[in-house]
Amino acid sequence: MVIIVAGELDATNTDDLETYIDRMRQPGRPVVLDLGELTFMDSTGLHVLLRVHGDVRRQGGSLHLAAVQDLPGRLLQITEVWDALDIHPSAQAAITALLRPPAPSPHLRRLL
Repeated sequence: MVIIVAGELDATNTDDLETYIDRMRQPGRPVVLDLGELTFMDSTGLHVLLRVHGDVRRQGGSLHLAAVQDLPGRLLQITEVWDALDIHPSAQAAITALLRPPAPSPHLRRLL
């Protein structure tokens, strides 16, 4: 599932986004948030991304952010969240990455 997030993500609308994602996502399935049109995100937006990330993972899925723009990207980097999330240059790149078979675990390689 790909969800496009546009405009500003702040305390005035984060509840709406979180509710929408919760309604739309399916357990065990990945969620791609296309942030290419997101121009601003404050700390409440960051908290929503982290909560959604945790919820999706607990249900066996994965959260992928795509096309992160300058200001939201800066917030993710300053808070050191950037490295904890799956971030892709575009929604198409995120989808392509999801379609690739997973790499073997390093532990399995040693056994083989």
